[in-house]
Amino acid sequence: MDYVSSWDFTLANYGAVWAFLVQFGLLLLFLMLGNILRRTIPLFRKCLVPSALLGGALLLVVNIIGKQFGFVLVDNRLMQVITYHCLAIGFASMSLKTEKSTHKTNKAQIVEFGALQGGTYMLQAFVGLGITLILFMLTQGGDKVVSYICGLILPLAYGQGPGNALSWDINFTNTPAAQFAGNGSFGLSLASIGFVVASVFGVLYINIYKKRGELYVREGSIYNEALNQTNEEEEIPDNESVDKFTLQAGFVALSYAISFGFMCLLGVLSDFTNSIAWGFNFLWASLAAMLIKVVVGRLRKHNLMHRGYINNYQMDRISGFSFDLMIVAGVAAIEINDIKNYILPIVILSLVGTVITYVYIRLVAKECFKGFEHEFFLMSFGTMTGTASNGMILTKEIDPGLRTPTSSLYILSNFPAMVMIAPLLFLLGFAGKSQTNAMIACAIFFTLWFAYTVYLFRRKIFKKRYENKPVAVWKDEA
Repeated sequence: MDYVSSWDFTLANYGAVWAFLVQFGLLLLFLMLGNILRRTIPLFRKCLVPSALLGGALLLVVNIIGKQFGFVLVDNRLMQVITYHCLAIGFASMSLKTEKSTHKTNKAQIVEFGALQGGTYMLQAFVGLGITLILFMLTQGGDKVVSYICGLILPLAYGQGPGNALSWDINFTNTPAAQFAGNGSFGLSLASIGFVVASVFGVLYINIYKKRGELYVREGSIYNEALNQTNEEEEIPDNESVDKFTLQAGFVALSYAISFGFMCLLGVLSDFTNSIAWGFNFLWASLAAMLIKVVVGRLRKHNLMHRGYINNYQMDRISGFSFDLMIVAGVAAIEINDIKNYILPIVILSLVGTVITYVYIRLVAKECFKGFEHEFFLMSFGTMTGTASNGMILTKEIDPGLRTPTSSLYILSNFPAMVMIAPLLFLLGFAGKSQTNAMIACAIFFTLWFAYTVYLFRRKIFKKRYENKPVAVWKDEA
């Protein structure tokens, strides 16, 4: 039979023709419903709960109810795939932006911001891993043995969101020695709780310190990045033959294509490189985007490229769209049956992870970022339990004009933070191969956390050495 003549677009070919579009449409539909919930229910709005989280939770509930009647609405595997890829696409578009600091920034504070992120990751890693190592030893021989490795998903879920938590949950599930069967749902559940923690605790923090009179809302209009990024003189005009947004999507696609090629190369080099290749798609996509940005910059510098093809505002829209989809898909992809045996570790990790993250960031904010410690805390806490979007939303609640250098420090600290977080990322595969490896990794994480913390509190620890070098205090010039 001729293949072409047999092809049609009816429900007979639902899987090939309609399945992806239906699932994609569900994500957008429930994202809109989540936004309606947020706008109409004051509690959600006051708690700054993301619309994407509400939409994902609503889709999850509807799917659970549908299963009771034999109707499966959500394709969990496809939702997991979307979550995985949206993480990398979002990171690539963020990395392509040509960021410029809008404040005079202290170089020491740039490194300190990076050290704080590294220290928080390491703290979450060794505490989370330590908890599940203890639970593993206590439950051995019983009916419900807690995997020793699942605690290591805490920094990925809280610090990097659903995409990486899903990726390494699946990785550990496919590693027999890890004795783990999260199937992606464990990591997605922790990440979803992280979004709630970022929003609810952030709002509680603002209200508590406002009542104490220690926090006030700074004057200033909301920073309108669109005005600053869409009217550059040398940008391509909107009436070009190729739409400006299409070119932005093309740059992001090129970044991901380069990273895919690199992952394929790592995959064939050795077992070790293969183990680190596919779980870090977001990292390779970011590095590829940075490379493209450098090449474009060189071409502009030597007048080989005369127009500014990369538009920051539209890159923000791509990353925002990707992360919104990632959150909705990540929450909807949770399979309740997969987390029944992990309720105890999820509850313990969520509670302990929230407390240690709060206390650590609060102490560092008071020590290193005097003058804007509350803005810094909200940005860091929101980012280290949810995403950078959560951190920025919380910061804008008390600094709508972004008058403090918090946002600039976050931008400029990306590279030192990446360097300080790298040991965690590269020890993930090693830790999952045996209980002994996990214990060694836990000790390394503690050592790194201790080193980063000593650096952050060096002025207080080495008082004599730093007595003539006071902490830089940012002052509102208004």
